[in-house]
Amino acid sequence: MGRGHKDKVAVVTGAGKGIGQAFARRLAEDGVDVAIADLEPGNETVSMVEAAGRRALACRCDVASEQSVAALKSDVEKAFGRCDILINCAGVYPQQAFDTMTFQEWRRILSINLDSAFLTSAAFVPGMKQRQWGRIVNMASSTLGSVVTGFVHYVASKGGIVGFTRALASELGPHGITVNAISPGLTRSPGTLSRKPRAGMKDMDEEFQFAANAQAIRRVEVPDDLVGTLSFLTSDDAAFITGQTINVDGGRVRS
Repeated sequence: MGRGHKDKVAVVTGAGKGIGQAFARRLAEDGVDVAIADLEPGNETVSMVEAAGRRALACRCDVASEQSVAALKSDVEKAFGRCDILINCAGVYPQQAFDTMTFQEWRRILSINLDSAFLTSAAFVPGMKQRQWGRIVNMASSTLGSVVTGFVHYVASKGGIVGFTRALASELGPHGITVNAISPGLTRSPGTLSRKPRAGMKDMDEEFQFAANAQAIRRVEVPDDLVGTLSFLTSDDAAFITGQTINVDGGRVRS
């Protein structure tokens, strides 16, 4: 258990499966109660959190909707009284050529991947400021540091996350709140497994292996590879780290 975790309350978006689910499970193992915010059913994640001996709350939430996030805040405060740790993990990763992309499709990706971090932070930061303690972790992407085609809207949204993380950290530092981002590589999860492979790849297994071969650690990344960094960044041990984007991608981006 990391220092400062015990009896804290976390909200994890996109925690119904995949990376968000792994984050929720690890936080529970660290002694944190967890609210699971997702459009997917959160029953499996609830069971994992409760198996670790912590309280869990599943909230159906559209993170791109101001009204839905307001309802999430209300539900979390009724159940737990507060949110100490906010993990913005919800996101989508579609492949689409730029010259076929409509403005509506562009806005959809930006709203889910970037606007959502604004909405959830706006909801829970006031309480963190009042208590003079908080941890916010956003999800960036290694695509910012490697050549990727077919993901202009996605990469733009993740670039926005990095800028948002740095700027928000500057404003919230005086209030005992840190804001950081984790940048994973291509991670084998239900979300990535459900999409079509990139052009030239016969299936997602080939794409996963292609990504692994570009890494210093040449194996496919899985959600559990990310949980140690998440645990550290949300602990008291990381109290002097803020505004940073941490690459956890097996060395795909070496900078």
